[in-house]
Amino acid sequence: MQEKHQQEKLKTELLTVSMGPQHPATHGVLRVEIKTDSEIVALAIPHIGYLHRCMEKHAENLDYRSIIPFTDRLDYLAAMNMELTYVLAIEKMLKTEVPVRAEYIRVIVSELQRIASHLLFFGTYAIDLGAFSPFLYVFQDREFILRIFEELSGARLLYNYIWIGGVWNDITDDQIKRIGTFCNTLDESLKKYHTLVGENKIFISRTGHVGIINKDMAMDFGATGPILRAAGVNWDLRKTRPYSIYPKLTFDVPVGVGEKGTVGDCWDRYHVRVREMDESIKIIRQCLAGIEAGPILGKVPKIIKVPKGEVYMSTECARGELGYHLVSDGGKKPYRLKVKSSCLTHVSMLPAVAPGLMIADLVATIGSIDIVLGEIDR
Repeated sequence: MQEKHQQEKLKTELLTVSMGPQHPATHGVLRVEIKTDSEIVALAIPHIGYLHRCMEKHAENLDYRSIIPFTDRLDYLAAMNMELTYVLAIEKMLKTEVPVRAEYIRVIVSELQRIASHLLFFGTYAIDLGAFSPFLYVFQDREFILRIFEELSGARLLYNYIWIGGVWNDITDDQIKRIGTFCNTLDESLKKYHTLVGENKIFISRTGHVGIINKDMAMDFGATGPILRAAGVNWDLRKTRPYSIYPKLTFDVPVGVGEKGTVGDCWDRYHVRVREMDESIKIIRQCLAGIEAGPILGKVPKIIKVPKGEVYMSTECARGELGYHLVSDGGKKPYRLKVKSSCLTHVSMLPAVAPGLMIADLVATIGSIDIVLGEIDR
């Protein structure tokens, strides 16, 4: 009896483990302070700021065109999407008419960028969970997209391609033909990749019923993109608040259904992205079929002075909703430019998602959220 009483008085302290800022599973310079009780996570606190570059303050001292390369450096894995949102905000205030051909090219490169970003997620997420081969396969497909971008813009990562009023360089008939062939090839490859990874018993056991972000949690935190849709919410800005030529295009919005576990788990977040690539292929094919000859740059003054006022523009990017709140005083530079980052919202959910997970499952959860720290720290 006395021994039992002594055991009840025994207390254990939580162990503090620091994951990052240099750690492959954190996908960038993120430090996660983990409080653990043995292998079970009691608390996970994200520490950000390691990549802070004062982008928003820099924008106040640059003319409107010069800001475009800085937007590339937010989510540098989806730079075309970063450029498009910013340019749409400027065009909205200038009331610029963008040529139809340029609109089609913008959507083509934006959806190719979404595919490239999701392919990178696919490969790195497999590595997070111990599978290396898928990384090699998807990077072969991603390489084609980067080469097309290099032909169009001269760069493979940071493009400065989508300009105010249109795009910098026209797409050729040969490139259109090659993109069409690529879509046919990728369509078949994605089915094989999903069978290799998504239907793998070990992968399912590591991701099903793990890291659940349900509808209520996603809505409370303001989650967007694949995180929100994996929770079962049908919300995609290309459908709900359409921009560019998206109203003309037909595509579906994949949502999580708990096929291999619980709605909103890691497997659902993985699968939503895989299905989004299928839908991006569908969009690209429609654009390739509908694009017509014409100019690629509208009438824009050499010196841009945005009328006094403010605007908020948001688009559906690879990781969720990206928004720019632009305030102009009528000069050649923005008075204020504020960026709304989906990744910042998603990383802030870790303290709510992590408790109760094993450390290994926390790695799987962070990987499934797919954050890019360049967009968070700015």
